[in-house]
Amino acid sequence: MMDLMHDKAGSRVVRRATAAGRRLDRLWPRLAEWRGTPHALDLATAAGCFALMSLDIPGLATADNALTGATATVVLALGAATLLLRRRVPWGPWLPYVVSLVFLGWLHELTLVQFALYSVARYRGRGAGVLSCCGYFVVACVSYALPQWPVHRGETVSQFLALVVPIGVLATGVGIAANRQDLVRALERQRTRTALLQAVQEERGSVAGDVHDFVGRELTMLSVRAEVLSRRARGERWEQDFDDLAETARRAHLLLNEIVVRRGSGGAAPTPGLEGLPRLAEESARTGNKVTVHVDEAARAQSPLRQAAVHRVVQECLTNAAKHAPGQPVEVTVTLSADRLHVTVTNPLPPSAPETLPVSAGTGTAGMEERVRAMGGEFRAGVLAGAHYEVRADLPARRTP
Repeated sequence: MMDLMHDKAGSRVVRRATAAGRRLDRLWPRLAEWRGTPHALDLATAAGCFALMSLDIPGLATADNALTGATATVVLALGAATLLLRRRVPWGPWLPYVVSLVFLGWLHELTLVQFALYSVARYRGRGAGVLSCCGYFVVACVSYALPQWPVHRGETVSQFLALVVPIGVLATGVGIAANRQDLVRALERQRTRTALLQAVQEERGSVAGDVHDFVGRELTMLSVRAEVLSRRARGERWEQDFDDLAETARRAHLLLNEIVVRRGSGGAAPTPGLEGLPRLAEESARTGNKVTVHVDEAARAQSPLRQAAVHRVVQECLTNAAKHAPGQPVEVTVTLSADRLHVTVTNPLPPSAPETLPVSAGTGTAGMEERVRAMGGEFRAGVLAGAHYEVRADLPARRTP
């Protein structure tokens, strides 16, 4: 009986531990995502500020400021908590700054003011940082002139200045430097977004050019054949039907010319299809990347637009391989299933990074994705297990008889 009770108790402990582990597994990804957010950084900053100020709690409890140990802890915690608002509201950085000046004049506390000056300089810019630093110096000098100024904060003027001035200058200077770094990063992000948008627009222009070249040719052939059939049916009752068909084809071609934006003044040459893949492989081989091309023969019956999309994807993949994986073999596979045209380009990752970083705008992948998605396809690119990089594009396929 005792053994049975022990077994049941052990089973309950195991079940509870398992349930706790499952809850932790669900909670940990959320914590990992939240850990790198600005709110998490503000919380860590506020906690660090309070930890530093808590070292002064014993002295504040014995000083003549009407505070006990418990009330001093609460006051300092509330002051540190104002740092949580420095990025949440427009006036956020000014709240801890004002509170820090109150702490400076009342408690002669110099810790919060360092975080406050940094926050104002970083999140409100150089002008606000310099202004807040000057205000801090004024309040510090007034507090020093009063008889309640503690001796350990500077008994003589030189001692006072040696303590107060570096605090204000360093905190403000570091905040201004961080503000400049934020501006540089924001500018880089804006440039990246602009480059991506430009690449997308260029790819759309390329797709539009291919649509004009391929579809326009078919419309021209349709118009010509309809006119030939109309002449053959001269005097028959369906003669007018062929004339209407030819006129409709001509109007569609004119409308296509008006809608599609031509590349350049006279229009660029259309993108090659699957027949251009061997030439791409030869060019890559000359740069050091051996390329193996596998093309399903049934895929060659696909429309020129689909073949042009395949050529564009393979071309950009081989260019990226030459930049980021020089000397590595590349495998290109084009297969056709029931309703999808699959394009896969795979290459091993280089054992080490290139000695010189390649010149790259980082927009090639965006262009490939735009080309594929414009045709209703799916696009994926990333590192696979086994240290291989794979680009995969799935396009809607035209059914072949």
